[in-house]
Amino acid sequence: MVGRIGPGLLAFVAVQQGDDAARADAMVARLLAYRVFPDERGRMNLDVRQAGGGVLAVSQFTLAADTSRGLRPSFTSAAEPVLARTLFDRVVEGLRNAHSEVGCGVFGADMQVSLLNDGPVTFLLDT
Repeated sequence: MVGRIGPGLLAFVAVQQGDDAARADAMVARLLAYRVFPDERGRMNLDVRQAGGGVLAVSQFTLAADTSRGLRPSFTSAAEPVLARTLFDRVVEGLRNAHSEVGCGVFGADMQVSLLNDGPVTFLLDT
């Protein structure tokens, strides 16, 4: 096992062509500030830090797939591996600098990811 958190956010991170350091930094800020955890009234009103949760970042280039036509996804919008790794590492570093509980997958690896989704609640965040 290379990365693990308790309750919190599982962030599948896809880097696409045209992404840069500013977008990676914006994603860190957005992940940490996004209010998706319930407050005392059960409303989604708390961010991960307020809720006391962790963040697990996993690189996932397949999220950049174009599935608009045909029967096979196209990954032409995904960033080249060198850029993708650089920006993924920047996201992880930014999370670790700003939050106490951060786990990380292995970039480019074939991983088995387990998730207990409370809800289910899933969001696509873009910067």
